[in-house]
This record gives sequence, C-alpha cells and structure tokens, in this order.
Amino acid sequence: MKFWKTLIAGMSALALTAPAAIAEWQPRKPIDFVIMAGPGGGADQIARFIQSVAEKKDLTSRPLIPNNKGGGSGAEALILLNTTNDPDHTILVTLNSFFSTPIRQPELGVDIQTFTPIAMMGVDPFALWVHKNSGIETFEQWVDTVKAADGEYITGGTGSGQEDSIVFAYVNNAFGIESKYIPFDGGGAVAAALAGEQINATVNNPAEARGFFQAGDVRPLLVFSDEQMPAYPGVPTLKEKGHDFSYYNQRAVVGAPGMSEEAAEYYRALFTEIYNSEEWQNYLETESLSPLWMDADEQRAYWNVQVDNHTKLLEGME
Repeated sequence: MKFWKTLIAGMSALALTAPAAIAEWQPRKPIDFVIMAGPGGGADQIARFIQSVAEKKDLTSRPLIPNNKGGGSGAEALILLNTTNDPDHTILVTLNSFFSTPIRQPELGVDIQTFTPIAMMGVDPFALWVHKNSGIETFEQWVDTVKAADGEYITGGTGSGQEDSIVFAYVNNAFGIESKYIPFDGGGAVAAALAGEQINATVNNPAEARGFFQAGDVRPLLVFSDEQMPAYPGVPTLKEKGHDFSYYNQRAVVGAPGMSEEAAEYYRALFTEIYNSEEWQNYLETESLSPLWMDADEQRAYWNVQVDNHTKLLEGME
C-alpha cells in the first residue's frame, strides 16, 4: 500500500514561505511540547531538534518544553491533550500511534478529528534490522532463520499494536513466519536492545538505528519504502520481494482539542518557518526522512485515510 504517496496526490508539496505575519496571539508561558513516545526514539529526537531550531533562531517568545508521554502506546499523550485545561499552550509531536491507539483503545474516548492540525513535518520510513553477529546478510536468510526458530525468534518494537508491531505482523503473514514480539517504550530502547543482542530483529526508523549502524553493530536487510533508500544502497524494498506494501511513520505536530484559532495560526506560522529552515531541510536529508508538507485541511484528510488504513491493518493482526 502506498501509504503516503497516494495521500498527497493533488496536495501542495511544500509551503515555500511562512505566513506574512505572525498572528497577534503570543504564548504567555512555556509551551508543553508533548512527545507521543519515550526518550531516544524518532519522535523524541525530532521534538528536541525542533526545540533547538526554535531556540537558536529565537522564534518563540516562550520556550518549547519537551515532555515525553509514551505510556500505553501513546495513550498517555492523547489523554493529556484531550483533557488539558490550557489547549493554547499544549502541542503534540505525533507518530502513527495517533491513529492506531484510539482504534485499539476506544475506551479512551479520543476522537483525533477534534485535535488541531498544525504541521506535517515529513514521513519516516522503516527498515528491518539485525545484529552484525547474526550472520544474516539477506532478507531471504532472515526468513529462513525465523522459520527455523519455530516461533522462538525474538523481535522488538515500540508498544503493541503500534507501528513496529504492525510492520512485523504484515511480514509474518506475508511470508508465513512467526516470532515473539517484545514491546518497548520507545524506538531508542528498541535500537539499544538490538545492539545489545537482547532481541534478534527490529524495524527501527533510520534515525533511531543511525548510531548503531554507523558503529557497525547492526545492518539493514529490507526497507519498507516505495523505493530503495539512498542511505542504504542495494538494500531491497519489500515491493521488490513481491509485496505491494510500504509503511511510513508520520512526523507531525498537532494542537490540543479546543485550541483557539489565533493560537493555531501562531503555531502554524512557527512550524512553517521551522520546516522551511535550512536546519530542518538538512535534518530531513541526514536522517532519511521524506519531506511532506500539508496545510490544515490536507492534514485532516490524511488523518481520515490513515484511520481507515490502520483499521484494516489492525484487523489483519487479529
């Protein structure tokens, strides 16, 4: 499934200029910059990089304060935003659990369409990783190894019913294999567990595995992008293995339900400026993210399609 390419047809590819003037509204206190994952993962890295750009360029009158709330596969973050008494000073860095967690946990009473679209900053592909000591050098060898382990092969990822488990479930079903999946609080912990050989394989995003890859501790066997990735020349896509499936993590910022339009316009102008900055554009390239800008209406349409997609994917895991 072409998750992001099919969604951006007809959409504007890039906001080349920020709004002519920042809205009159200004934050009156530090901004709660909630992260829907634990420390060290892709969402956490992005939030802290964005914070550094805003600080370096003196873009906000009050600071962005990163606040990791990854519990319950991101439910903790969704509840915080859904119940905040100060929506104008509460924003969220999301990943795809923004879609999957409300589907899996309807008792949360979270309707993502009540949230405030701010900015789509890009999409992050996934790769299948193994440790260098595994002796596995191709995807075919990996499939054979998992089959030979007869259900005892150990994989790991962020949460249950989240992005990583969805990707592993698809691969397991597509190739008739089975593995034991261990959930972690964030992508950083997942990458460290593989580097420490506590688990056998992961599907970390490139930024999460980057340090261990550069150190030679882990190697990618497959990427879940529409095309091969420049960062990993020669590493095949799942499509090249005969399955029309790609999967990208959204890297977006949303506001709390009930945020005023004045505050929303302030944050949209802020994140447009950050998106167009040399620093963010370089970050997209070095961390192997795909650029994908959307305005507020396009984001809401994207949310609807992703909810439909994730509903089907989660049904396939049952």
